[in-house]
Amino acid sequence: MSAELTQPPFLVFGAPQIDEGEIDEVVACLRSGWLGTGPRVAQFERDFAAFRGVQDTQVAAVNSCTAALHVSMLAADIEPGSEVITTPLTFCATVNAILHAGLVPVLADVDPLTQNIDPDAIEAAITPRTRAILPVHFAGRPCAMDQIMAIARKHNLVVIEDCAHAVEAEFDGRPLGTFGDFGCFSFYVTKNLVTGEGGMILGRSEDQLARARILALHGMSKDAWHRFGDKGYKHYQVVECGFKYNMMDLQAAIGLHQLARVEQNWRRRSEIWQRYDEAFAQLPITLPALAQSNTRHGRHLYTVMIDAKQCGIERDEFLEAMNAARIGTGVHYLSIPEHPYYQQQFSWRPEQWPNAMKLGRETVSIPLSPAMSDGDVGRVMDATRRILGA
Repeated sequence: MSAELTQPPFLVFGAPQIDEGEIDEVVACLRSGWLGTGPRVAQFERDFAAFRGVQDTQVAAVNSCTAALHVSMLAADIEPGSEVITTPLTFCATVNAILHAGLVPVLADVDPLTQNIDPDAIEAAITPRTRAILPVHFAGRPCAMDQIMAIARKHNLVVIEDCAHAVEAEFDGRPLGTFGDFGCFSFYVTKNLVTGEGGMILGRSEDQLARARILALHGMSKDAWHRFGDKGYKHYQVVECGFKYNMMDLQAAIGLHQLARVEQNWRRRSEIWQRYDEAFAQLPITLPALAQSNTRHGRHLYTVMIDAKQCGIERDEFLEAMNAARIGTGVHYLSIPEHPYYQQQFSWRPEQWPNAMKLGRETVSIPLSPAMSDGDVGRVMDATRRILGA
């Protein structure tokens, strides 16, 4: 028998759980003849608004969290060239959206324990040109929204929450995304709620949200559903120079059923998280910090820190060893100043934000998905302990 046949299947990192409900809904969508923005997107928006406890007029579905961040900054009417403070420990989309909006990113270092942006670092980064704060709820852990909102009120700053990792998370019993002027969510294929590609904008101001919705579809006053639906053709007007950021019904068809299971999936990820905590407690690695008592952690990424001095193995060696064991992993994230573009554009160097630099060079995300079986979880635990010599 060949070696390939005796190997276990590759455990894909972040593989979503897709059930028959999603499949049947997508098929029904295909058969309906309406694939673009239409009734399923409208229903998904209503369901999401109910899930987060806001009005239907306070949400707008888009095709990515990046799009949500971009149009939120435009809808907030932040003057071009203004500074936006954000974290260096994030995906490049956070910073790129700031640049696309004609604004200037300013990085504030993270707390080494929570890995979220440090409120004291935000305060220290404020200048006369600062107009907004863009906190990222990293790995599903809520940022210190009480302190961040106090800073925003003190300096009259816009707050746009990046909730890409934190669709179920709460701070002081309140859903994330409802603190700032806008909350931006991701439904990318590895996220806790999946539409393949997709995102959602949640706005405190219904007027600003209405503008964000228009900006997300070419700046048109009506979307296709209202132009071509069964109520008769409706003329539209272009009122702004907008973007092609709308969500399709094909995506919402998946999201409707994902949202219906979001709590069930969160509980399963929490079970896996606890098993990892127990299995790795004696290993020479740093595990995720405990969730604060006044928060609900989204349990999106289970990140461990591989310090070569403690572990006897480099982080990238660990990644390769896990891959050899046919287990997918992730890196969330190399800090933003590690990337050549930002170094060339802003003369940033990783050493300027030492906490983010250290975390970015040591972090590994191991598989965490409701689609994982108990056997899958056991494989991850066994491989991790074996590689680290336990």
